[in-house]
Amino acid sequence: MKKMLYLLSLFTFTVAVSQNTGELNGRILDLQSQQPLEGATVVLEGTSIGTVTDDQGYFKLENIPSKSYNVVASYLGYQSATQFNIIVKSVGNIPLLFELEEEFETLDEVVVQRSPFKTKSETPLSTQTFSAVEIETYPGGNNDITKVVQSMPGISPSIGGFRNDIIIRGGAPNETVYYLDGIEIPNINHFSTQGSAGGPVGMINVSFIREVTLASSAFGAEYDNPLSGVLAFEQREGDPNGFGGNFRFGASEAGLTLEGPLFRKDKSEPAKTTFLFSARRSYLQFLFELIGLPIRPDYWDYQWKIKHEIDSYNSLTFIGLGAIDDFSVKPLDDFDAEQQATIEQVPIIDQRSTTVGLSWKRNYKSGKGFTNTVVSSNRLENIFSRYQDNTTKTGILFQNDSYEWETKLRFQAVQYANQWKWSAGFNIQNSSYKNDSRLLRENLVYETDLDFLKYGFFVKAGRKFLNDRFDLSLGLRTDADTFSTGSNMIDNLSPRMSFSYALTEDQQWKLNASLGRYFKIPTYTMLGYQNQRGLFVNQAAQYTRSDHLVAGLEYNLTPVSRITAEGFLKKYSQYPISLIDGVSLANKGGGFEVLGNEAISSEGEGQSSGLELLFQQKLSRNFYGVFAYTYFFSDFTGLDGKSRPSVWDSRHLISFSGGYKLKRNWEISARWRFAGKNPYVPVDLEASVFSYPEIILDYDRLGELKLDAFNLADIRFDKKWNFKDLSFNFYFEVQNFLAQPNPIPEDYGLKRNTDGTVVLPKTLVPVSTNEGNHTPLPSFGFVLFF
Repeated sequence: MKKMLYLLSLFTFTVAVSQNTGELNGRILDLQSQQPLEGATVVLEGTSIGTVTDDQGYFKLENIPSKSYNVVASYLGYQSATQFNIIVKSVGNIPLLFELEEEFETLDEVVVQRSPFKTKSETPLSTQTFSAVEIETYPGGNNDITKVVQSMPGISPSIGGFRNDIIIRGGAPNETVYYLDGIEIPNINHFSTQGSAGGPVGMINVSFIREVTLASSAFGAEYDNPLSGVLAFEQREGDPNGFGGNFRFGASEAGLTLEGPLFRKDKSEPAKTTFLFSARRSYLQFLFELIGLPIRPDYWDYQWKIKHEIDSYNSLTFIGLGAIDDFSVKPLDDFDAEQQATIEQVPIIDQRSTTVGLSWKRNYKSGKGFTNTVVSSNRLENIFSRYQDNTTKTGILFQNDSYEWETKLRFQAVQYANQWKWSAGFNIQNSSYKNDSRLLRENLVYETDLDFLKYGFFVKAGRKFLNDRFDLSLGLRTDADTFSTGSNMIDNLSPRMSFSYALTEDQQWKLNASLGRYFKIPTYTMLGYQNQRGLFVNQAAQYTRSDHLVAGLEYNLTPVSRITAEGFLKKYSQYPISLIDGVSLANKGGGFEVLGNEAISSEGEGQSSGLELLFQQKLSRNFYGVFAYTYFFSDFTGLDGKSRPSVWDSRHLISFSGGYKLKRNWEISARWRFAGKNPYVPVDLEASVFSYPEIILDYDRLGELKLDAFNLADIRFDKKWNFKDLSFNFYFEVQNFLAQPNPIPEDYGLKRNTDGTVVLPKTLVPVSTNEGNHTPLPSFGFVLFF
């Protein structure tokens, strides 16, 4: 009886302190001058709730019923803008930022609605943007931004679907570059593949993100090294009005985020300095130990951002991102053939990565442009090893003990003049690379200590014509370095052009196209590789080249939905080919390995072409979603000059992600990914017996065998509770709820007796099936905002 009374009193207390309202605050700026807009209007779509901004562009909406809204900002003479799917909670609401663009071709009394699908003049197509809310509620994503990106149109799943490799339209996993608030970050995943960037778990905390944009063609000239994509993360600022944060518990880690003002003297005014800080820790190592799995993935990550407004025209931003990764194995208590093979064949990884950057943005007092100066440093320490006995770490078979350190200066100036937008700049970086490599199979041991400069320059311009119906962008870039001898600045000239033309006056129909040439420097692992005589055999490697041609139609079905159809062609040249395996390195980099630590030739060619159809709808009538279908071909030449399908040549890609808002703060969301049959490289059993536990692949047979189609669907349910001083979000999801087999190549291990002893003479036998695991995987998590 006492227990019942206690539960009743607890329920009564919970109801009493629950709160079904919240508040939103934010700021509205002029896109061009970055100055505040006083008197701009902010309205919650479909309601009578609204307000206007003060003299500093700030606004606050109070006593808002807690649910999801589309928030509309408008100002006379400017294009209005809408931010979709903004969830209002009792606490923990993210400050909003609107940047409105002046409308020159309309009367002052007219307010023009900006398209909700963000594009830039230089990227009028092949662009997708996700907000933080869409990432947080993404099924199967576990708040992992890079997992969410994998479901964007044209992205192929990695083999098995568990890694975060960004494989765009038949390209390789290392063809995308990553930028955090305009600062380049080489690694965005834990246990990342050196020479590439993929890994099983993302590093970036979703609590920092305002939005994420992926451009899969037509890249801005300010970006160096993209061949297939630019993934840009825009971080928000900390709350200038008060302290807060959240605690996240997910399927693999737990993390704490804190934010708020710094050095605020007048509490009635928003602070000029804000901070965001987070730390996360995995618990998979404890979970795997509990259920008897031999692998121990252990990782930490940390992230921060400090923003200071010096005055109305100058601001400083200091950001940081880092990770500590350790991957090891433990011996089995009871023999299992598949798990024993895993223990013997997986690499042992000890990895540390850090990126820090300081940027100074200076807006011109004329309101006609700005400059942005960035100093940053990227550091990666990676010890990647394979042993005869991984559990005791004895008997080295392969070890790559390496160190990469980049120190960069980037400068960009933007000027608006006579309806043109001009931009020019440069980047210069000091690159330090050290490597102590031991390769038993090749009887090779060497030490590398490189220190060289890389530099680049760019200019671009854009303008709208014909009453804003025709948008033209032109750009030119070139890059070089002081170590490699295969290319110079003339060889690496990178022109690009794009345009968008509204076929109708209401811009409901658009024709978009882009043409460009892009280059990527060989990886440090390639440049630093030495042969038995201590020679840098890849020093003459050329920059890899990719020529893009993309064209398409866009139909804006409603103000919040669109349909697009695009055709694309990517032609590669000067692509690195492995002299050991005779295959293009485009087929590598999607596993746990060190990419490029071998002798290569720059004579490879390749091509990827196809058609992509897309339907997208922002939040309207409680539904939002993206559906896309991509049909493509992807092939690359090997050392013999023959063109073979790449391991990413699945031909068909289908992706869907979407959600529906239910009453009482419930939400259901789902995603579906499909990829056709992928070619894969079979194991060379005879060679692998002698090299075991290193598995040798038979690249001569690439294209002979294919995996079954990849077909994965996830579903998720979210429920939010709001209280006076905190907000609680609980979710439950089921990955692979359709129970489809996950196609992976067969794993092999030594033939053993039932007690685990090796049968002599040694032979390799299958220890797994082609279908992998097809069991639905339930999980849950929560976020506590305070």
